[in-house]
Amino acid sequence: MDNIAIKVNGLTKIYTQSNKPPVVAVDKISFAIEKGKIVGLLGPNGAGKTTTIKCICGLVIPTEGHIFMEEIDINRNLRFGMSKISAVLEGNRNVYWRLTPCENLAFFAGLQGISYRSVKPYTNKLIELFKLQDKRNTQARYLSRGMQQKLAVACAFVKQTDILLLDEPTVGLDVESSYELRELIKNMAKESGKTVLISSHDMGVVESICDCVIIINKGKIVTDDSISNLFKLFSTSSYRFEVLDKLSTLQKEQIQSQFDLAKIVEKDSQTIIDTELKTHDELYNLIDILKSNGSKIESITRKEPDFEEIFLKIVKNEK
Repeated sequence: MDNIAIKVNGLTKIYTQSNKPPVVAVDKISFAIEKGKIVGLLGPNGAGKTTTIKCICGLVIPTEGHIFMEEIDINRNLRFGMSKISAVLEGNRNVYWRLTPCENLAFFAGLQGISYRSVKPYTNKLIELFKLQDKRNTQARYLSRGMQQKLAVACAFVKQTDILLLDEPTVGLDVESSYELRELIKNMAKESGKTVLISSHDMGVVESICDCVIIINKGKIVTDDSISNLFKLFSTSSYRFEVLDKLSTLQKEQIQSQFDLAKIVEKDSQTIIDTELKTHDELYNLIDILKSNGSKIESITRKEPDFEEIFLKIVKNEK
């Protein structure tokens, strides 16, 4: 376990309420994250992502299972676990609103036992990197949402812990602010060698900064793999057909019934079919359907899926 930053073993969380059936938010999940890796934690709403992150950072007590950091069970030694972790949870109340960016950074460093004098050069660096110079003396409540999120992430870095847990760090941000923040997270994490677990609905964030991804659905892990391996797996089976003119109703019905996840888009004088073909027989079957009504195939290309398509396929089929 020398190279493992976080090891989760059989983690289960069941919420119980009077007069209501219990809710299994996380169901016996296990995974390990190597030191220095940036890992995405993905899943539909209600899949158990936030509960998992809150269990890791000690805000929620698991019903069963264990979480290890440096071979130490943090459920039995929470103080040790907290010394290793910084977290930014969903929402923008991760900083103190009546403190300025400089004051927030000094405060969160102090919580970690770092003196103001020793951390001041680093806080100045963070203020500059996160482009908060013009607002360094403005109370956080008067900052834009994007600046509040950047400040929250900066406060996580200033604690200088080995592990960062980021739950939806770009939620509610415009495209430019989201891109800016994810580039900062990626560059800062790689530069400092930190381990990052990031939960996000923004597939662009995960694809651009993560080394690996863990996908949870209905409280269970359905995929734990590298981003590059997932692209290799799905790029071999995704195809695009371009056909002259529109298809008949019967052709559409046959394609939709025989090929899961097939998408048919009709334009003025062209039809585009995106689908997944696992065997040569499926390829020939689709060609036969198109030939049955005299449809003329302009091109067949192997289509490179984007990460959002990969995520949807995994969640739907639990590959």
